[in-house]
Amino acid sequence: MTAPDSTASVVRLGVPGGGEVTHRDVAANGARFHIAEMGDGPLVLLLHGFPQFWWTWRHQLPVLADAGFRAVAMDLRGVGGSDRTPRGYDPANLALDITGVIRSLGEPDAALVGHDLGGYLAWTAAVMRPKLVRRLVVESMPHPRRWRAAMLSDVRRSSHIWGFQRPWLPERRLTADDAELVGRLIRDWSGPRPPEDEDVEVYRRAMAIPSTAHCSIEPYRWMVRSLARPDGIQFNRRMKLPVRVPTLHLHGSLDPVAGVRSAAGSAEYVEAPYRWRLFDGLGHWPHEEDPAAFSTELVNWLKDTEPDR
Repeated sequence: MTAPDSTASVVRLGVPGGGEVTHRDVAANGARFHIAEMGDGPLVLLLHGFPQFWWTWRHQLPVLADAGFRAVAMDLRGVGGSDRTPRGYDPANLALDITGVIRSLGEPDAALVGHDLGGYLAWTAAVMRPKLVRRLVVESMPHPRRWRAAMLSDVRRSSHIWGFQRPWLPERRLTADDAELVGRLIRDWSGPRPPEDEDVEVYRRAMAIPSTAHCSIEPYRWMVRSLARPDGIQFNRRMKLPVRVPTLHLHGSLDPVAGVRSAAGSAEYVEAPYRWRLFDGLGHWPHEEDPAAFSTELVNWLKDTEPDR
């Protein structure tokens, strides 16, 4: 099942400052993915988290383009303007979506920038297809093995994931009252500078697109239901393989979803230059809570020819 054409007005938006964004669809890994693109140069592929879509990178797209990069923000499978397929929401397949998009864009590799679930998948893609990942930037998400341990040990922080395990009720809650819960989660997970109300409304409208709530929840259902299954055990074992590309790890000090200690411990899985940056006073969305500081950190690191300094 694919996203209906009527979603275009909700998903195909502009960016602040009026920069020209190119919207189009690309085929990868047996599905169709919507992308928003600006600029020319080395590819930087931006991956959103829950409960958002490509538009979460609206501040970074023009900055990256001005810095000489080809900045592309994609909608993950089942979200925004991308296909809503009945299956394929395990992290291995979602990571293949990402690397498939890199190939469909005609690029030899990309710098992956992932937030939240997008960060989880960026970690995964860097392990599964290292030749396609030039550099790795992860925001607000520990390494998958650290995240798995945190999910089991700190149920309070991951209570939304455990709540997603019930059938159908989580979807109804996400879409009730014009997706009011989406707005509440974004505000509750922010620091003292949450996204503006009109921006939150955009995410609420996107979640209301049919089937989006179900597809958004499916990756989190897999995380829990696969804990004792062969596929989950195999994935966890596979993620022992080290990341061998330069990695920038960004985190908000007030993030209530992913603990700072758990995220910082991810360095043990990186056998390459690794840089940790903690944004003091920010929550789960540093790229939206303080876009100027985040974008500066991102661009400076991407342009740094010696990221191990």
